[in-house]
Amino acid sequence: MNCPFCNHEETKVIDSRLAGEGRQIRRRRECFDCNERFTTFEGAELVMPRLIKSDDRREPFDEDKMRSSMHRALEKRPVSADLFEQSIGRMVHKLRTMGEREVPSRLIGELVMGELHGLDEVAYVRFASVYRSFQDVTEFQEEVKRLQSKPKKKRKRTQMSLLPDAADKPE
Repeated sequence: MNCPFCNHEETKVIDSRLAGEGRQIRRRRECFDCNERFTTFEGAELVMPRLIKSDDRREPFDEDKMRSSMHRALEKRPVSADLFEQSIGRMVHKLRTMGEREVPSRLIGELVMGELHGLDEVAYVRFASVYRSFQDVTEFQEEVKRLQSKPKKKRKRTQMSLLPDAADKPE
């Protein structure tokens, strides 16, 4: 590594530590020529697959684009930032571990819909209505009916209910 101060080609590593939740190595270096010290970060460069769009164009995967579309669907919904980030992490991990160089872009949409379905059903329907291009209210109603017909997962409440559940009501 060249010294950023004098551009000398030889530096030595003085200290190495894990950084970035174990995803990077922080190295403290010293230049042999000017004796200045500086820090570098080393991380794995993992290649994400390219996306094959519906018109057969190829483009690089854009995590920010996926993140913003999920964020839009989850706007004003009671989903924590931690759950959101875990969800993003799971999708990126799935894409990396597939081992494919190219994947259809619809796979990204399906991954997002799967994650949103587990996070928040309203956000799921919001995303699905745009992603699947619902043409009219009937298609929207069919998707809601499909959701209602599936057994609900028991979710941990994040807020206390203002109204008692049907099971809590006195008879």
